[in-house]
Amino acid sequence: MKVLITGAGGQLGGALQRTPPGNAEINAIDVEDVDLTDDGMLRARLAVEAPDVLINAAAYTAVDRAEEEEDLARAINADAVAVMADAMRESGGRMVHVSTDFVFDGASTQPYRPGDERAPLSAYGRTKAQGEDHLRPEDLLVRTAWVYEAGGQNFVATMLRLMLERDELAVVVDQIGSPTRAEGLARTIWSLVAKEATGTWHHADAGVCSWYDFAVAIAEEAQEIGLIARMPTIRPIPSSAYPTPARRPAFSLLDCSSTREFLGEAPVHWRVNLRAMLQDEAARG
Repeated sequence: MKVLITGAGGQLGGALQRTPPGNAEINAIDVEDVDLTDDGMLRARLAVEAPDVLINAAAYTAVDRAEEEEDLARAINADAVAVMADAMRESGGRMVHVSTDFVFDGASTQPYRPGDERAPLSAYGRTKAQGEDHLRPEDLLVRTAWVYEAGGQNFVATMLRLMLERDELAVVVDQIGSPTRAEGLARTIWSLVAKEATGTWHHADAGVCSWYDFAVAIAEEAQEIGLIARMPTIRPIPSSAYPTPARRPAFSLLDCSSTREFLGEAPVHWRVNLRAMLQDEAARG
């Protein structure tokens, strides 16, 4: 099985390269290999690669900057997806695309199911939803949320840096979701590919928390293994006290039950994966 992964240098792209099945022949590309905003260059590269499976882990993810750069975000998150889906149609290959909880408005009180109505609040969310609309019924769409990984640029890394610099932090308490380690997401994607799944699926780690809860857990686990020397004071604040250019869903929990049932796998709690990731971070030095 010849597999092409886009977004090779990202958290998920790296995790996919570390966890492939034995029958996968992997090639991974990133921005230095192809400009996703150049349709001709992208189409030509896909024709040369001719993968059996294309996993699109590339995305414009600067949520706040997208409010001013929506055209650029759309070019990467939607227009490039249209080119990829069309190329796979022409070659007969399969496409896997990764999307986000930001396609929902966060007004629900129940975890979002794969078929629930989308209502993005931000430019980032709109462009990701537009990307989803370019997929074919035979393609595979996997939505996820709050992704992090050792060595990546993410909330965990930011918190660790701030905890080393400051005695007190303020973190938003009224946005709810579930942190997701990229390695677990990658394994789920590979499992869905192996089972030739199509349509829309959700993956996030088990459990529920706010960003504040997540920050407290990061501090506790990091202190336990010596990544930080002391436990900082962490204050819960409302989103209104930390205004951002992009609106974020207040509730973005994803219902992953159909994915777990289909794969026959038990979910892993986010705190278990956080502990494992921090241990990997510590081993990196």
